[in-house]
Parts: sequence; C-alpha cells; structure tokens
Amino acid sequence: MKKKSVGNHLAIYLLLTIGAIVMVFPFVWSVLTSFKSLSESLKVPPAIFPEGWNVMNYRDVWSALPFGSFFANTALMIVFRILFSTILSALAAYAFARMEFPFKNLLFVLVLMPMMVPSQIFILPQYLIVSDLGWQNTIKALVIPGMASTFGIFLLRQFFMGIPRELEEAAVLDGCNPGQIFLKVMLPLAKSGIASLAIFTALFAYKDLLWPLVVNTSVEKMPLSSGLAMLQGQYTTNYPQLMAGSVIAIIPMVILFLLFQKQFVEGIDNYEGRKGVKSNKTKTT
Repeated sequence: MKKKSVGNHLAIYLLLTIGAIVMVFPFVWSVLTSFKSLSESLKVPPAIFPEGWNVMNYRDVWSALPFGSFFANTALMIVFRILFSTILSALAAYAFARMEFPFKNLLFVLVLMPMMVPSQIFILPQYLIVSDLGWQNTIKALVIPGMASTFGIFLLRQFFMGIPRELEEAAVLDGCNPGQIFLKVMLPLAKSGIASLAIFTALFAYKDLLWPLVVNTSVEKMPLSSGLAMLQGQYTTNYPQLMAGSVIAIIPMVILFLLFQKQFVEGIDNYEGRKGVKSNKTKTT
C-alpha cells in the first residue's frame, strides 16, 4: 500500500514537472531568441542557444517603437479597468448574493450569458458604439468596454455567498444599514477575492490584443499588445527584435505577480475552500 502511494506521488510530480516545462519553454525560447541574430533565428534545424549574446535587438526595438507611450497607455487602461471593474462587480455580486428582488435568478443567468459566447462576437457592436461617440484613438475606447466584468461578478458572488449570514445579522443588530454592511463587513472579508479579481483584470487587460487593434490605429494611443504587433511584417519578420519586444512587455506583469502572488494565491485558496464548505453543507442538509 505504501509503495503504491509513493508511486502515485511520483507520477503526479512527473506530470507536474512535464507541465511546468511545457509552460516555461516558450518564455525561455523567447528570451534566448531575443539575443540571436536574424540569420541564427532562421536556421534549420534551429539553434537553441545564440552563438553570441546580441543585446542590440533590445536597443533597436526600443528605438523603433514608442515604448513610453505604450507603457503609459497600458497603465492607464489597466488602472481604470481595475477601478471600475472591481467597484461595479462588487456591487452587483453583493446584490445577487445577499439581496432579494424580483427575477434575481433570471437576471443572474442573463449576466452570465456573455461568458457562454466568444468575446469576438461583441467586437462589431462595441466598435459601432465607440465610432458613433467619436472615441476612436482614445483611452476611453480601451477602458469603457472592460469596465463591467461578468467573470468578476461571478467570482465575487461566490465569495459573498461563502461569508456567514450571522455576521450581517449581528451588524443589523448594531444598527448598520445595507450600505454600511457592504462597506464595513462584506468588503473587508472579501478583500482576497477583490485582490484576485484585480490581478485577473490586469492580466486580461494587459494581453488584450484584438480590441485595441480595431479601435486604436494611432501608434501613440496603442497599448503594448497591439504596439508589438507592428513588429510583425507582411512578408518577413525580424524574430529576434520581436522576441526582444515581447520580453520587455512581459517584465511588468512578472513583477506585478511577484509583488501580489500572496494575495492571488490566498484568493484562489479561499474561493476553493468556500466552494468545498458550501458543498459539504449541501450534502449535510
């Protein structure tokens, strides 16, 4: 029995190791390619390590593109999306989790419906709205379509539903109104979920490519994702420079994750733990 348990653990570790290698390999390959010359990157069979560590690709790509504008536009888009998405998602999630009103379940299903269809379906109507408002090539065009998050409403609703109702009842006895209960009781208890939502929102905004390409064609108004797409030529592509630009673009998100990984892991753990508690209660009843 003990040997079987050890074998199971070894198999799990082996699968996790293989999965980690598969996930890390594209990043490592990008870094290595960014130091190669163009001829080295086109070799067949490909060379894994560069013959000489060429840092000129980073200098050339930095001078070729306005990375300052790219980073500024991306930062503004992320900050405003996080701000509005967390506020609106928290308000809606609390209403669906705790308040009683007509057609609540039906409305919640309608809110979740956008998650069931490809996001590309909404590109055309969103573009027509932005075009009619004259918001093309503006930061508003990048921010407003991402202000409301169906995923955020669902995530925070699960957090609020996992909070014991006794805490709200105690707050009511102390004279708190629904607004005070939301601000002083529920939000502090759901801070790990809000942190997780903020990180997810930042990640989704950072890697958003199609919408910025459609709505902002001016180079000065592009975020990093669509700006890097300019490095890909119609007939040929300088892959070392493209990989150098990708590495530059990856660094901020890596730093962000390293700074907030504790809150991110806590949010996911609490979310899974509350799901387990809820399922156990359901089985008990």
